[in-house]
Amino acid sequence: MASSFEGYQKRRLISSYFSVILSIFLVLFLLGSLGLFLINSEKISNNFRENIPMSLYFKDKATPDDLAKFEETLKTAPYIKDFKFVHKDSAAVEQQEVIGEDFVHFLGFNPLQNSYDIHFNGEYVIKDSIKEIELTFKENELIEDVVYDQQLVELVNENITKITFWVLVISAVFAFISFLLINSSLRLSVYSKRFIIKTMQMVGATKSFIRKPFIWTSVKLGMIGSILAIIGVLAIAYYADSKFPTLLILEDTQSLFIVCGGIFIVGIIITYISTFFATQRFLNLKSDDLY
Repeated sequence: MASSFEGYQKRRLISSYFSVILSIFLVLFLLGSLGLFLINSEKISNNFRENIPMSLYFKDKATPDDLAKFEETLKTAPYIKDFKFVHKDSAAVEQQEVIGEDFVHFLGFNPLQNSYDIHFNGEYVIKDSIKEIELTFKENELIEDVVYDQQLVELVNENITKITFWVLVISAVFAFISFLLINSSLRLSVYSKRFIIKTMQMVGATKSFIRKPFIWTSVKLGMIGSILAIIGVLAIAYYADSKFPTLLILEDTQSLFIVCGGIFIVGIIITYISTFFATQRFLNLKSDDLY
């Protein structure tokens, strides 16, 4: 009978520890994922911006030498990420495949123009900067037209600002909720041992002596939950890099260290504070109030 009761108590204790670890893991994993997003928000936003092209169409009088000189200026420009020269004959072939008709044969000439498709570095794809670049290109007398989706540029930048703001708000709210959840789990764990706490106090044990094993046990559970959360966040970073190779999140060791270190420290701090106040509450209760 005694062994059966001891087995029940052991299973109950393990279940209590598991629930605490699970709570810490889930909360810190989600919090860490949000932190990883915030730290890499500039990279993520630049990844979207850099996929917005600008096309430069040249007049027919532009010679191959003129185009070669212009290409050299593109190579040295700090705002250029990459560019591609599209010959008007190649453009005509592509258009014929799209519309399904040989318009060059029908018209008797190729109406298209030589062009460059340009992608900019993300920090330059904002309203003022890209407008200034557009005006610079238009000053070139050989360029017939400059085409890009101005509305898309504005829309992307507006959405990035909104998303970043709301992620900050959600992170703050979630941080508060996470503290409450972990605190509740630890309070329940300590609550199940309230009679042990009071017994130790009645036989003369000091408050710090009583608190010490409870705090140390909770901190160890916090460490385990934090390590599991760190593994989860690293898995998210690996997945993001596999889907968006240009982000290079795993190569940014400093950001990863900040996020993972923050998760580990937060896990320890929250469990320490929660357990301290939970044990303090039962230490201050009278024996009759324990029931």
